[in-house]
Amino acid sequence: MLLTKNPTRVTRKTVLRFVILLGLISLLADITSNGARGIIGPYLGALGASATIVGFVAGFGELVSYGLRIVSGYIVELTGNYWTVAFIGYSATLIAVPLMAFAGHWEYVAMLLIIERMGKAMRSPARDTMLAHATEKIGRGWGFGLHKMLDQVGAMLGPLIVAVVLYFRHDGYQTSFLILVIPAVMALVVLVVTSRYYPRPRDLETKYFEERKQTSKSSIFWIYAFASALVAAGYADFPLIAFHFQKEAIFSVVWIPVLYSVALGVSGITAIMFGRWYDHNGYSVLILLVVLSSFFAPLVFLGGFQMAFVGMILWGIGMGSQISLMRAIIANMIPMAKRGSAYGIFNACYGIFWFLGSALMGVLYSRSIILLVAFSVVIQLASIPLFVAVKIKSK
Repeated sequence: MLLTKNPTRVTRKTVLRFVILLGLISLLADITSNGARGIIGPYLGALGASATIVGFVAGFGELVSYGLRIVSGYIVELTGNYWTVAFIGYSATLIAVPLMAFAGHWEYVAMLLIIERMGKAMRSPARDTMLAHATEKIGRGWGFGLHKMLDQVGAMLGPLIVAVVLYFRHDGYQTSFLILVIPAVMALVVLVVTSRYYPRPRDLETKYFEERKQTSKSSIFWIYAFASALVAAGYADFPLIAFHFQKEAIFSVVWIPVLYSVALGVSGITAIMFGRWYDHNGYSVLILLVVLSSFFAPLVFLGGFQMAFVGMILWGIGMGSQISLMRAIIANMIPMAKRGSAYGIFNACYGIFWFLGSALMGVLYSRSIILLVAFSVVIQLASIPLFVAVKIKSK
């Protein structure tokens, strides 16, 4: 049924259905995007790219993905056209991924990866703002965690599909990119249907924030954004990790996307679990997650098969749970009318630091893996005092 104009008639069932539908859209889109990302590192390497190039391309892709969200966030805030902006973003994935199959040089693959990341930049603030409206009634942490769990199911299935293709076909890279267009089309179909049933996502939020009462919370937003950016700076992107696994023969080419899938599956499960804990225990849950996941780097880059596997589990826990909680916290921190730009600014800061960190780790990898590991651990742990300060000021 269509969403009514009367916010008081919004039920938990209505909200839950909307969150699940948004999760299904993300699930299908992430089959495509993460299926492609699971092999981008080895694919770039096979086309002649070095570790430094792989690290730079991966980091720059995230810079585009997060940095441009400040623009799309303001567009969402000023126009309120959530669905139009989201449709443009998801369409970019549909265009870019299959074209990777025909790229004969790493430069073309890098360009298409940037286009795909631009699509991610367009759709994310619109999606996050709609989720912020919906999750007020069911709990921010749990609602964002549920969405992230569904999102990560798709992120897990994508690499598995790619792994099967690589196992059975000698031209697996090209075939994988072409097959991944199917879920991208399905995501657009579900998005159009959902927009017809829920044309006014703002009406899902029945307990409106008064901006004048949120001044104290908004004042700590920048501290919170900077602390989150430090975590991003120390988080190695998977293409560089996959490059390392292939170079050191820790995992075979076929098993690298499988490992990526397992890590994403873990992140989906822990996202909803830690999201529920956040609704009851607040910032302490995020601080615990940062400490726990910060030690993925020594296990992944210095260990053998078993240690690397454990390191990827920690990487997955941090990747899914931290991001879902960070988004949920913003929904509680920022008034409704300002969330579009807040998500854009937050993600811009996050992406800039991710880019700088990924680029630096790509350089450090070629010179000293020990330095890479030290940088990753130290800069993530440096965020803890800032998160503690946010926790104290929020009381």
